[in-house]
Amino acid sequence: MLKLYNTLTNKKEEFIPLVQNEVKMYVCGPTVYDFFHIGNARSFIMADVIRRYLEYKGFAVTFVMNITDIDDKIIKKAIEGRKEYSLVAETYANAFLEDLKKLNIKPATLYPKATAHISEIISMIKLLEEKGFAYNVNGNVFYDVSKFAGYGKLSGKNLEDLESGSRVEINDEKQNPLDFSLWKKAKEGEPSWESPWGKGRPGWHIECSAMSCKHLGETFDIHAGGSDLIFPHHENEIAQSEASTGKSFVHYWMHFGYLNIDNEKMSKSLGNFFTARDVVKTYPAEVIRLFFAQTHYAGPLNYSVELLDASKKGLEKIENFVFSLREKQKSAIEHAKKIPFSCKKFYNDFEEAMDDDFNTAKALAVIFDFIKEVNRLFVEYPQLDKSFLEKVEKFLQKTAVDVFGIASFVKEAETVSLESELIEILLQLRITAKAEKNFALADKIRDDLKSLGIQLLDSKEKTVYKKS
Repeated sequence: MLKLYNTLTNKKEEFIPLVQNEVKMYVCGPTVYDFFHIGNARSFIMADVIRRYLEYKGFAVTFVMNITDIDDKIIKKAIEGRKEYSLVAETYANAFLEDLKKLNIKPATLYPKATAHISEIISMIKLLEEKGFAYNVNGNVFYDVSKFAGYGKLSGKNLEDLESGSRVEINDEKQNPLDFSLWKKAKEGEPSWESPWGKGRPGWHIECSAMSCKHLGETFDIHAGGSDLIFPHHENEIAQSEASTGKSFVHYWMHFGYLNIDNEKMSKSLGNFFTARDVVKTYPAEVIRLFFAQTHYAGPLNYSVELLDASKKGLEKIENFVFSLREKQKSAIEHAKKIPFSCKKFYNDFEEAMDDDFNTAKALAVIFDFIKEVNRLFVEYPQLDKSFLEKVEKFLQKTAVDVFGIASFVKEAETVSLESELIEILLQLRITAKAEKNFALADKIRDDLKSLGIQLLDSKEKTVYKKS
């Protein structure tokens, strides 16, 4: 039984989708004014792992991640760079998709953009206005939080306490400091669209409500995002969506913990951040994914080079095992001596961990225990049955590859193939050098390969090599 922690109810709940065997999931994507930082990457990667495990469980997952391509920050960046806002948004939206691919994150079913949903946004605002939840002041439309009885139910915040301790931007047009923008009146030089309230552009919160409702329905299964989005963004999404439709907006709310540096939240405003594309230049995506998965998705995680290096060593254990497995498969035989081993216990332990609110740390421990046990059997049994090795590969494929994205049998095979081709090129070059009596070059090729752990064995017929 899969259980997950629901921020809305503050407890673990059995996951029961609206439609049997189907999951509709929405994850808040980036505002595309810059490259996303490694803290954002944690949310995107952990959402990817959750989506992958739901598919492992047999669910057909519709996975939507929005792209906010109109926002104050984008406009500010465009003005500073003397560029069109659309060019800034397009540049960083493309970079976002490139970086997701580098991090081995599965493509979403859909990446809706805010500017492609202006008509849906306007329709939702009009409905809120007609129902008395929104008011227009000189072309600026605000949501009246006092009209929504459930305001604060996600964050646990009390409306009166919020009003007394309000830190939101002062705006004389608002009836209440907590009221938020649904539609912003056009300013000179800024992008705008025609609307019933005059030219303007949408507020940030209404974009997600309109896009999620269009593509997943007025009520859907899972909404996820960083913990920093609980209030006000997700709180405001609930208020807008439920006020407009009169229905429950989302059944399960999931939030990812902060990534800290020196125990302080990583953020662009604090300047203590690294972009994901910079980090992936030093550490492979698999190392980053393993690093994040070693801590529960909802808890805080401290970022450090030391921890990434430790994850790198953990990944090497997996890669070495995959290589060893491939070598064993070359000499495997049919119907060898039966090995007293079953993958069933490891599958059960893996699923038990992941079913418990996606306990990735415990699930990873199961994978490493599996590798340790199979390595022991490799030593104990010199002759291995093909079917046994196929079952070993299948377990790793379904868990380490398909769910966690931290290993690849295809990648390993491609690497071995490329390595063999390059060595053959060097062997042919050495043959040519010897034929031309360039023995210095021939010896250098032999010695350099030896330093890399590749020993050449010369005979009258040909030269072969083996790894030492």
